[in-house]
Amino acid sequence: MAQSVAVVTGAGRGLGRAIAQRLAPHHQVLVTDIDEAAAAETASALPNAWSLAQDVRDPESHRRIARAATARGDVALWFNNAGVLSVGPTWDMADADVRRQVEVNVLGVMWGCHAAVNVMDDGGHIVNIASISGLTPTPGLAVYGATKHAVVGYSLSLASELRTAGRKISVSALCPDAIAGDMTNAVAHDDASALLFSAGTLLTLDEVADAAVDLGRKPRLVKVMPAYRAAAIHLLRPFPRIGLPLLEQIAKLARRRTRATDS
Repeated sequence: MAQSVAVVTGAGRGLGRAIAQRLAPHHQVLVTDIDEAAAAETASALPNAWSLAQDVRDPESHRRIARAATARGDVALWFNNAGVLSVGPTWDMADADVRRQVEVNVLGVMWGCHAAVNVMDDGGHIVNIASISGLTPTPGLAVYGATKHAVVGYSLSLASELRTAGRKISVSALCPDAIAGDMTNAVAHDDASALLFSAGTLLTLDEVADAAVDLGRKPRLVKVMPAYRAAAIHLLRPFPRIGLPLLEQIAKLARRRTRATDS
């Protein structure tokens, strides 16, 4: 019996690669990334995996990926993982950085979902990698946070539309706190990124990849990790006059801690 197919975008490195590694023993895995060499490196190290270059900002690229996936078997899982991050006051951010975050983080997820829904049968599952910043204000990361708010909202609405249409395809949004890896390392020097490091200890790629793959097995509309951060967010969300000043103080403490560590 042929194995089903799982698609993972942005899997040339980091979280996407870790997700693909966990899927490979059980599925044929199509690894995509804008970095063709990185995608090929991920796939070459896995059984039952192959790779294609993809710029998720291009809607046709998702249709091409969907066709390639269905040529190998039934598409059971689709992980919209590709994402980018820029930090800094939103009014100072370069137009190109704003556009890139919106196009990759939001449109890339939407185009991926469209392609997945059009090739999935009943029982298929879409996992969208959002962020805890999609549930709370994120000073220093306003544009990034806005894109992740959009991913959460879109995922919930898509799930409802599918149910209304009688399509038995599940949708989940995974909202992790900051993850130790290339993305956070690239902005760690910038004071605007302080909120990312406010928990003290960042999540590991393994922790988040395990949670993402687990969502593929046991669908949930929204999963926030770690759980204690979710509790704080839900407690403060109805009271922005309290929550916003508190977040500002948390960011200040995180900046001081980061500077002390660097020195």
